[in-house]
Amino acid sequence: MRQLNIHRRSLGVTFLEDKQAQVVVWSPTASQVAIKVNDQSAALPLSRGELGHWRLTTRKIKPGDRYTFILDGEQEYPDPASLSQPEGVHEPSQAIDTDQFNWDDQEWVNPPLEDYLIYEIHTGTFTDEGTFEAFETKLDHLKALGVTAIEIMPVAQFADDHNWGYDGVYAYAVQTSYGGAAGLQRLINTCHKKGIAVILDVVYNHFGPEGNYLDKFGPYLTDTYCTPWGKAVNFDNTWCDGVRQYIIGNALMWLRDFHIDALRLDAVHAIKDSGPVHILQELRQEVDRLMEATGRRHYLMIECDLNDPRYINPIAENGYGMDAQWIDEFHHSLRVAVGEDKIGYYADFEGLDHLVKSYQDAYVYDGQFSEVRHRLFGTRAEHNPGKQFIVFSQNHDQVGNRKLGERSSQLYSFNTTKLMAGAVLVSPYIPLLFMGEEWGETNPFLYFANHLEPDLVEAVREGRKQEFAAFHSEGEVPDPQEEETFLRSKLQWELIEQQPHRTMLRFYQTLIALRQQLPALRQLDRKQMTVNACDSQQVLVLHRWYDDQHVLCLMNFDKEPQVLQLTAQPKNGRWQKLLDSADPQWQSSEEAQPSSAPEEWSGDVAVTVPAESLIIYAQGHEKNALKLPDLMA
Repeated sequence: MRQLNIHRRSLGVTFLEDKQAQVVVWSPTASQVAIKVNDQSAALPLSRGELGHWRLTTRKIKPGDRYTFILDGEQEYPDPASLSQPEGVHEPSQAIDTDQFNWDDQEWVNPPLEDYLIYEIHTGTFTDEGTFEAFETKLDHLKALGVTAIEIMPVAQFADDHNWGYDGVYAYAVQTSYGGAAGLQRLINTCHKKGIAVILDVVYNHFGPEGNYLDKFGPYLTDTYCTPWGKAVNFDNTWCDGVRQYIIGNALMWLRDFHIDALRLDAVHAIKDSGPVHILQELRQEVDRLMEATGRRHYLMIECDLNDPRYINPIAENGYGMDAQWIDEFHHSLRVAVGEDKIGYYADFEGLDHLVKSYQDAYVYDGQFSEVRHRLFGTRAEHNPGKQFIVFSQNHDQVGNRKLGERSSQLYSFNTTKLMAGAVLVSPYIPLLFMGEEWGETNPFLYFANHLEPDLVEAVREGRKQEFAAFHSEGEVPDPQEEETFLRSKLQWELIEQQPHRTMLRFYQTLIALRQQLPALRQLDRKQMTVNACDSQQVLVLHRWYDDQHVLCLMNFDKEPQVLQLTAQPKNGRWQKLLDSADPQWQSSEEAQPSSAPEEWSGDVAVTVPAESLIIYAQGHEKNALKLPDLMA
């Protein structure tokens, strides 16, 4: 296995210390390759090297120059490893020197993974302007909320100016309408100065359709496997070495040249690689080499639908070495527990019983028969710590892949939404929030993609209609192509100052503060936890502890109050109520009645848990020692 140069980008146009430009492009099947700069008539020829790479070192290219590659003397295309496409996906690339940015985040230290509280953001809809510059103005809000890491949905250049980002066709180029490479560097630098880590969502399982010229340069795809997007990325077939270098070099670029703290790899179950070293394993090894050289810590997180701990087990244990993964099954169990219809992929879930199992085992399915998949599914992850699992009640997929893009605030009551937030934030896993959920954003987050090719536009429209033929069948599917679909998905920041949104915001901030200040909640040890459900009452009792501190979380998913007979351990301790979501200060109406749950108790007690509510008791930690917020800063 050939090791990459971890110190500098090995593809595209880069600039050496003596200001010369180094040009490298992979095109193993071309007979000749040249680079055309600023529409000059005389192109500069490249020399063929090993593994199908063509190279040139020259002083005739400077930062800011526009260029294209000419293959076999006639075909002219943008650079597959372009860092900038200022005129769009079909036009010339622009040379960028990422070293020109002056970083001042030298004191930044990426926090331990267990301290991450992730906030997922789509740049285009996060603000009215939809830019990195506007994004920066909201960082103080996130800091005051208690967010320690933001996750930015993909920024790789796509056609036009609004798209979810998973249709990117230039993996190395930062979306121009967002602010380009320099804008992203400024945003990350500011995040670090404010104490916020940055995760970037990257897509290595497929390439977008519009403006995709990769196949003109080489076999980036293979028809050996089929994915939901067509041919698979070629990680193990003829000429695969160049494709592997393209992907791993891209990951290293984000971490090294943009100071990204972690990558979230989209749908790795659609990455097909039967070679001796899986591409994820090789990526882990190269990132480890980078960390050793720079002294910076980076994490690799994945979305994976296989319930297979091999992906997150260390390489030394024959795993792929990923640091953490999203757990959709926690979300599905929680949604069914609060009343989601058991259709589509929700048909596999049993509400509270499966929520209890996800609290305990992360994976709900770890060898049982799945009615949806019609097979035995999953395996146990009993030795993986809590910090390897990311849970949520909402995310871009689970909201945006509903037909009407409804958020929890539009699907459930105010009280149920608070209960769902509590279920996530008291878990022994890393919590993820989706932008706007902390104030109960009412605008939907719809699927949108502005393609320019008529056949592709129609294919996307028809695909969305077919997807929802028997799932969330109410209403018409909003047209992904219409600008109004995109505009309707933007956050309404003015809601923060209105009720009941301001109350919801304070509730989230308080929950997060409790999680971060109570060791029993902050330490992600799922072995120091018991969880039980009473199906007849629709109540779940979660008990977590660390050293001599204990936290008891009572969650009532029923629409009626429920009385719990508690004999909590240790028996002789005094339990103090820290939060009651049914308290009038957390209600949406002034007519709300105070909860009758005791402020303190010890030994045996009967506690009435109000309908659709969460109560948190603690032992071994005085309430007056906590720094709980009054209002958002």
